[in-house]
Amino acid sequence: MLLALAMLIFALTAYAEGRKQEINTATVPNFDLKAFMGRWYEIARLDNRFERGMTNVIADYTLQPDGKIQIVNSGMRDGKYHETIGRGKVTTQTGRLRVSFFMFFYSDYNVMAMAQNGEWVLVGGNSPKYLWILARKKNLSEETLNHIIGLARDRGYDTDALIFNHE
Repeated sequence: MLLALAMLIFALTAYAEGRKQEINTATVPNFDLKAFMGRWYEIARLDNRFERGMTNVIADYTLQPDGKIQIVNSGMRDGKYHETIGRGKVTTQTGRLRVSFFMFFYSDYNVMAMAQNGEWVLVGGNSPKYLWILARKKNLSEETLNHIIGLARDRGYDTDALIFNHE
C-alpha cells in the first residue's frame, strides 16, 4: 500500500513538473522500426540523472524475435566504461516506443524528427527534461546540427541547456 502511494505521488509530481513547460512531442508519421535499429551516437542531450557525467554515449538497438527491442546504452564516466541494458516495445502510435531501464517502469520515447536518409534522429520524452539528438556517425555538420536544434527549440525544448557529447 505504501509503495503504491509513493508511486502515485511520484507520478503526479513528474506529471505536474513536466507540464510547467509545454512541448510538442508529435512523432514522425513514417517511422520504420527496422531501419531505426542499429547503432546511434548521442550527439547532444538534456541533462538527466541516468546519464549525468557520461560522455561518448552510444545506444545500440536490436529487434528481438518476439518483437521487443533490446537497448544497450554505453559510455564513459570518470574514465570508466559503463553499460546499461534496457528494453523497448512498440506502441500503437507510429514513432512512439516505450522504453525501460528499470524493472517494469516504462517511459515514452518519441521519435519526433528523422532525416530522410536516416542519418540523424530527434527523440524526446513526454517531459521537457528529456531530449536527445542521435546520429549514425559521431559528428554532424554544423548546418545539420543547427537545423535539428531549431526543430527542438520550435517544439518548446530548452536547447540552450543541451550537453554535447563527443569530442
